[in-house]
Amino acid sequence: MSVTNHTYKFVRSLAMRKYRLQHRCFVAEGPKAVRDLLPLMPCRILFAEEPFTDEAQRLMQAGAQVDELCLVSHAELERLSSLPAPRGAVAVFHLPEAEDDGVVPPEWTQLPARELCLALDGVQDPGNVGTIVRIADWFGIRHIFASRATADVFAPKVVQATMGAVGRVKVHYTDLPHWLANLPQGVPVCGTFLDGNNIYQHNGRVDHGVLVMGSEGQGITPEVEACVNARLLIPNYPAGCATSESLNVAVATAIVCGEWRRRLEADAADDGAKKQNWTL
Repeated sequence: MSVTNHTYKFVRSLAMRKYRLQHRCFVAEGPKAVRDLLPLMPCRILFAEEPFTDEAQRLMQAGAQVDELCLVSHAELERLSSLPAPRGAVAVFHLPEAEDDGVVPPEWTQLPARELCLALDGVQDPGNVGTIVRIADWFGIRHIFASRATADVFAPKVVQATMGAVGRVKVHYTDLPHWLANLPQGVPVCGTFLDGNNIYQHNGRVDHGVLVMGSEGQGITPEVEACVNARLLIPNYPAGCATSESLNVAVATAIVCGEWRRRLEADAADDGAKKQNWTL
C-alpha cells in the first residue's frame, strides 16, 4: 500500500503538540523505540520496512495491538520520519487517556505517601525530560508530576530520548505548587539547591516522597521552593575546589535517584540483619 500525501502530512503534523492533542496520537521512530512501545501502548498505524515487518508481526502475534501495519520503502520512511537517518519503523501510537490538568485527583496527592515520585519544575529541554523519564524507569519510579512549563513527554525528541520508558512511567501535568501544597502532612519533599545540605548526610525517609528537579536555567521556582521541606546539595569533589557551576538536570536526577535506591537497599539489609539477630 502506498503512503498518501494526506498520511504524510498527518504523521509530520504530530511533531506539534496541538495536533497531538487534536488527533490523540504521538509518533515514535526507530526499531528500538517502536519495539519497546508496541507491547505497552496501542498503535494506530505502524509503518515498517523490511526486515522490521517480520519482527512487528511476531510482536502482534504476542499481543501487541496494532490497528494497521503498512509495509513501506526506505524512501517512504524518510518522508514520514523527522530523523536525519531513519531506519526500520515509524509508528503512530494512541495517546493515553486524557487527564484534566485543571483538577488534581485525590489519588495524585496520596501517591507520594506510599512511593517515591519525581517532580519536574519547568524542565524544558526535550532530551533532558526524555532522559529523566528513562532514569525514573530504571530506578522503579512509576509517576512523574510536571509543571505545565515542562516539555511535553510525547514530543518526538522526548519520546526518542525515553527509549520506550514513556510506556511504563506516567507523567502527569499539573499546577505543581498546588499539588505539592496538598500532599499529606509529613510527606518528604526534597529539592536540590546549591545551598542545600549534603545529600550523602541526609537522614530523612527514602522509601516515599517527592524528589523535585528544577529547570536547566532557573532551578526550582520560588513557588515550588516554598513547598520543599528538605533542601539537598550534591557536593562537588574535592570540597572547596573550583569546578563546573552546576550539573545537568538529568545527571543530577540520576545521582539523587541512585543514592535514594542505594540507601533503601542498605536500610532493607539492616532491617534483615536486625530481624535475624532477634530470631537467634
